[in-house]
Amino acid sequence: MKRIITFILSLLLPIVCAGFANAKGVDYKTFVIGDETKPTINKPEFSLLLSGGGDWPYEAFRIFAKKSGNGHLVYLRAPDESFDDKELQAAQNEFYNDIGGFSSVRTIAFYSRKAAYDPFILEKIKNADAIFLAGGDQSRYINYWKGTPLADALNAHIKANKPFGGTSAGLAVQGEFLYSCADSVSVVSEEALKNPMDKKSSIETDFLKTDIMKGIFTDSHFKERDRLGRLVSFVHKAQSMYKQKIYGLGIDEQTVLLVDGDGIGKVYSNTGGYAWLFDNIPINTTNPKDALKLKDVKATAIASYSTINLATKQVDNPAFIRNYNVENGKLVTKAKWALAIHGGAGVLEPGDMSPEKEKLYRAGLDASLAAGQAVLEKGGSSLDAVEAAVRVMEDNPIFNAGKGAVFTAQGTNELDAAIMDGASLKAGAVAGVTRTKNPVSLARKVMEKSGRLMLARDGADRFSIENGLEQVDPSYYYTDERWQQLQLWRAKKFSEIDQTHKFGTVGAVALDQNGNLAAATSTGGLTGKVFGRIGDTPIIGAGTIAMNGYAAVSCTGTGEYFIRESAGRQIVDRIKWNHQDIHSAAYDTIMNIGALGGDGGLIAMDKDGNAAFAINDVGMYRGFVSSDATNRLTSIYPVDVIKAEGKAAKTSNEMH
Repeated sequence: MKRIITFILSLLLPIVCAGFANAKGVDYKTFVIGDETKPTINKPEFSLLLSGGGDWPYEAFRIFAKKSGNGHLVYLRAPDESFDDKELQAAQNEFYNDIGGFSSVRTIAFYSRKAAYDPFILEKIKNADAIFLAGGDQSRYINYWKGTPLADALNAHIKANKPFGGTSAGLAVQGEFLYSCADSVSVVSEEALKNPMDKKSSIETDFLKTDIMKGIFTDSHFKERDRLGRLVSFVHKAQSMYKQKIYGLGIDEQTVLLVDGDGIGKVYSNTGGYAWLFDNIPINTTNPKDALKLKDVKATAIASYSTINLATKQVDNPAFIRNYNVENGKLVTKAKWALAIHGGAGVLEPGDMSPEKEKLYRAGLDASLAAGQAVLEKGGSSLDAVEAAVRVMEDNPIFNAGKGAVFTAQGTNELDAAIMDGASLKAGAVAGVTRTKNPVSLARKVMEKSGRLMLARDGADRFSIENGLEQVDPSYYYTDERWQQLQLWRAKKFSEIDQTHKFGTVGAVALDQNGNLAAATSTGGLTGKVFGRIGDTPIIGAGTIAMNGYAAVSCTGTGEYFIRESAGRQIVDRIKWNHQDIHSAAYDTIMNIGALGGDGGLIAMDKDGNAAFAINDVGMYRGFVSSDATNRLTSIYPVDVIKAEGKAAKTSNEMH
């Protein structure tokens, strides 16, 4: 019995071996914990674990262990000789005791290139079910391993589709192209950008050969050590050297990108960190000796709710997309702005209106976009932009807002409007206004001056006068077309009322160069509405909402249904809690409204300026312009698609 107990203890306690001696002691040290003789029951499956350094998110590592068939892990490192044996064994103990799931974990610490030829080590690599590279100094991995039997053994392991991973320096060597840190002094972003072709920015390739990492340059400790700039510089230099397109992939600390056998990667993080994919870095510049100058470098942040296909470099549901410029050796965020508008909804197909009328609508939409664009291009606020865009439509009699408002059953005009600032979450709304020329400006004044959120009817009219807003006689709102629509309504000839502009609300959503969102909506309501009826337009969270970091929304349609679904807030919550992108959030919301029996559409914009135009079986007058697409785009019919920020509709009849 005593011999049995002794044998069991020997399997659980670390075993220490020293390799060949060199001038300072040994060429390698090795330790093991667990039972290396235990058979691996399940066949290992490919998994690539890319860790940005720092504390490990155990969930990802436990999946990695499962992919190994719960077999035997070999942990490789090339540490400084000051590390004692206890320090060298810390990670293997963490793998075995804290993460769990491995039959054994063997550490091999390299102190020379000679160890890369050692038969004992090569045999352990050959028999490993999973391999993991430690952090430290990646130049040692290159100097000790490149061009040796060990490198061949590592690549044979990868080719056999067994799990492979690394953290920090162990991540940095996993791309097809890598920064070798040749002088063992890590280059920082500032010096890499100012002198991009300097020998300190030492680039290597032909080391580890993972098919899924072809064309990729990796870096770690990304956000925490401000390595965005240096990765851009490294990729630029590598592209210049090897004359091919290369992507940059950076991983934040305490964050892992775990890639499966299909090349699909998912992020795990203790801190809400990201994996960053860099694209659109030019291959050449005119004078590589100068400080780097680049435009429109694209960075896509991959969060825990995102996925990336490393083969296609396609990221689904990114946390955000940012564009950077490099100006005189400094990486700066490219100031971005975007504006989307709508002029109401209706039952629309090509040919339903005359070419002359269509031209009027498109001109009206274009003028509204131009007004908001003029604000945003000069660095103005999103709040000013949506107000300016909506005022233009309020002044245009073809839209059901302001001048072109429809008539109530009593033959009067009662106007509603709302505006919201996504930065402060302040909002203002008015309902039943009868004499203010531009109700959206009155809504803003309510937000800024009243100490309240919504004012209605007589009180709103009186507040408007007291605050100096332009007043008009009620006859100002009269248009013959709207009056005739009321007469048809009174005669119950509903089918004869123009269906091409059934829901006439107007609205705008915008993102400014400071990253702030805003939304504004204005309407005359429904033809023949009963006295005092209020729809969704002035209801914050229903017809209008803006919240920085999530979305800005403006709706048009049968307002009662938008109120019942809390349409605007629903889109925000879908993004915030379900991690949906703006397009799916808008689409699902408008479909919910349709399921209740409501018709209409909405526009929505996310924190990155991506715009969604969602419609349920009707058309919508709409437009879009941004810093990335300064040619103003307008659309009317369901079959028309505005490709805002590269995103198209799910189908031409469902969402634009």
